[in-house]
Amino acid sequence: MTTLSPIRWRASGLMGRRAECDVLDRLVGTVRAGESRVLVVRGEPGVGKTALLDYLVEQAAGCSVARATGVQSEMELAFAGLHQLVAPMLERLDGLPVPQADALRTAFGISSGPAPDRFLLGLAVLGLLAAAAEEQPLICVVDDEQWLDSASTQVLTFAARRLEAESVGVVFAARTPSDEFAGLPELTVQALNEADAGALLDSVLTAPLDPRVRDQIVSETRGVPLAILGLTEELTPAELAGGFGLPAGMPISTGIEDSFRRRIDALPVQTRRLLLLAAADPLGDPLLVWRAARRLNIPTEAATPAAQAGMLEFGARVRFRHPLVRSAAYRSATVQDRHDVHRALAQATEPQVDPDRRAWHRAQATPGPDETIADELESSAARAQARGGLAAAAAFLERSAELTLDQANLGRRALAAARAKHLAGAPDDALKMLAMAEGGSLTELERAKTDLLRGQIAFASGRGSEAPHLLLEAAKRLEPLDVSLARETYLQTLAAVTFAGRLSSPGGGVPDVALAARAAPPPSHPPCAPDLFLDGLAAHFCDGYAAGLPILQRALTLFGADMSAAEELRWLWLAGITALHVWDDEDWGVLTARHVQLARETGALSELPLALTSRILSQLFAGELTVAATLTDELRAATEATGSNLAPYGALFLAAVRGREAEASALVETNRKDIERRGVGVGVTTTAWARAVLYNGLGRYEWALDAAQQATDYPLDIGTSYLALGELVEAATRTGKHEIAADAHRRLVEVTHPSRTDWALGVEARTRALLSEAEPAESLYREAIERLSRTRVRLELARTHLLYGEWLRRESRRVDARAQLRTAHELFTSMGAQGFADRAGRELLATGETVRRRTVETAGELTAQEAQIARLARDGLSNPEIGTRLFISPRTVQYHLRKVFTKLGISSRKQLGNVLASDPTAIAKS
Repeated sequence: MTTLSPIRWRASGLMGRRAECDVLDRLVGTVRAGESRVLVVRGEPGVGKTALLDYLVEQAAGCSVARATGVQSEMELAFAGLHQLVAPMLERLDGLPVPQADALRTAFGISSGPAPDRFLLGLAVLGLLAAAAEEQPLICVVDDEQWLDSASTQVLTFAARRLEAESVGVVFAARTPSDEFAGLPELTVQALNEADAGALLDSVLTAPLDPRVRDQIVSETRGVPLAILGLTEELTPAELAGGFGLPAGMPISTGIEDSFRRRIDALPVQTRRLLLLAAADPLGDPLLVWRAARRLNIPTEAATPAAQAGMLEFGARVRFRHPLVRSAAYRSATVQDRHDVHRALAQATEPQVDPDRRAWHRAQATPGPDETIADELESSAARAQARGGLAAAAAFLERSAELTLDQANLGRRALAAARAKHLAGAPDDALKMLAMAEGGSLTELERAKTDLLRGQIAFASGRGSEAPHLLLEAAKRLEPLDVSLARETYLQTLAAVTFAGRLSSPGGGVPDVALAARAAPPPSHPPCAPDLFLDGLAAHFCDGYAAGLPILQRALTLFGADMSAAEELRWLWLAGITALHVWDDEDWGVLTARHVQLARETGALSELPLALTSRILSQLFAGELTVAATLTDELRAATEATGSNLAPYGALFLAAVRGREAEASALVETNRKDIERRGVGVGVTTTAWARAVLYNGLGRYEWALDAAQQATDYPLDIGTSYLALGELVEAATRTGKHEIAADAHRRLVEVTHPSRTDWALGVEARTRALLSEAEPAESLYREAIERLSRTRVRLELARTHLLYGEWLRRESRRVDARAQLRTAHELFTSMGAQGFADRAGRELLATGETVRRRTVETAGELTAQEAQIARLARDGLSNPEIGTRLFISPRTVQYHLRKVFTKLGISSRKQLGNVLASDPTAIAKS
């Protein structure tokens, strides 16, 4: 038998890796200096990634080190990799904000609770890493990322992208990094060049080698270090001298694994079984491995040959020399042997301590269908989903379906797996599981639910124009089976068609959906707010604004009563749109504030972009542009953090109201194609409405007319198209298109008159004034001002003062005009609505009044992030609260605040209010 010797290749003796080591040295130096760095080390199997990570750890003197390794057989266990990395830090949980700490406890099964939002988990991990680094710089090393469970990858990359000033270094190593790593700094590890490969080979040879054989080995191993080392360990000097080499053209990863497989085959039978057992256990728990080994009658002496061969070591953890050794040990075994070791591991796993891993091992041990194990996997899926491990839940359910012989159970379990995969963000896999479900035996209700899921997948994956038709078919199918679910699905369909609007596919347009929804069976209980939203919207679309109005107003009155936080979150965006639709400015403000508050408090960060967008629009109409700007900054951070595909409507409207044409135009162009591609028809209307506001503010009325006509040519977009009618009346009267203005006013009155709110009637009076002359016009302007003064829509009030002042000037009543224009000018200036302020300023100049622009200087130029943090600190938020809002750590907040204080020449947060202007420019009367 060939004598095998272990590899002793110290990381500090790396061959030909000076450049790579320099990168790692700089990373450690930067972390020690108080900054954070992230690096993704990528390269083919055996090229030396793990050796470089070992080098990094050796160089990290004075730093704490946390390590985790992805394990292929553990990929379906949610947060397994994350737990490896942060388990030593969990003692710091109590120092995190309560929602973040609770999210981690739930994810790790420490406590029970609602499934945590993965973005909230990311913030929690960011906080843990930052807290650990306060004591000592921290280096986190994650090897074999390609085998990390997806939940851990998502959370770790989320946290890594937000590290800045925490003294934390995070280094991932992977063959081919997942998409989650896109844009992160990379270090690509190439094979050694010929000279370095030869030097490595020479360093491990124990006898002289024929130069031609040496060159052949260097050539055929292609400079992959592990291939060189594995080959020289496997072959005797005599075999090497005889010219044995790798088969020509063999893929190097396969060659390395085959090399290990041959070495494993040379080991004693019991040692091979022990290697297989260890390979099947992802935990590296020596007690568990030996408990299972006893069940297989594997003696403890079986570990010695594996250790002598340098393949496996038993210590605090069971560690393979290289992941390919694990892979080779597992792949080289027979199917029956694999079943045996998984069965032994299942028997050695305490069902009360780790029922999910026990069920998983049992599933891998069974050769065919097994209903008992399938039942256990279903229970494991429920626990995984409760912890927020949706990908793990889907994997358990998928395997459960595969082990199911009964066709009814197969259909049910596959449908559940499809739903879990959809929630985990894997639409293609979800559709595959739906196909499996339809191949089983489904009840009529389950078949209707497959239709529903197809529609939900289409809506969530950006196929907005397709979703209404699919959801409508599901709703119709559900009617005779489950009235409550049918009504809920009709409401989902109306929500989907609200987004799709003019871009809905045939059969799923607003009229189709509304007619079907109106015919839906009544609820079996007293109607609650969602029921009334359904009935009110259906009545509106079928019978007109006045028919749906009282039902929708009642829905707003009942909204929130006896509703859970989860149900509120689900429908708050619709409640907010409804308030806008019925011109209820008070409820609009309350509901949008509640939406943001609830999304933050519950950690539903994936809901936050939509909530913030609604709130920004509400604040803009209230004239709170500074608040809207802060929320826009938060929205930008939330969108980047969550990967939301929501178009930046908030930023667009903010730019429009401010009069920033270049910024608004860039946002329009950036998102136009995406809006059309995803079939979001309401985006077409909203974008055109924003452009109309922009150009009316700038006094570019021909352009405003074109935009306003586009915004109002599809009246079925609730809320948005009606408010844009006011822009159309203004632009049309200013360009002499009186027929267009009159028609727009008539359409506006159809909704403002039934509404009867001060906002609605104030806008109605203002637009009627634009079409009137002499005394009727003045009376209408005064009525509009009186009504709008009683509302929170200060932007509308300021615009009315401006229009009234312009009318007075044209009537040659300069003194009266100045009073109105000055009021408008001061309102716009205090808001930061510069486009409208400039328009008012021009009108004031025309009355003979002198105006000038003054600039408020600061002691230094703040970056966008510094200004954002400074505003939040000025408003009284603590560092942890600011960090949560902006998806950064409290330590990074403090780092930026120190720079803010230096630039502004202040020493405390209390002074921020004195030196921060709400807007950098203002216009004042001389």
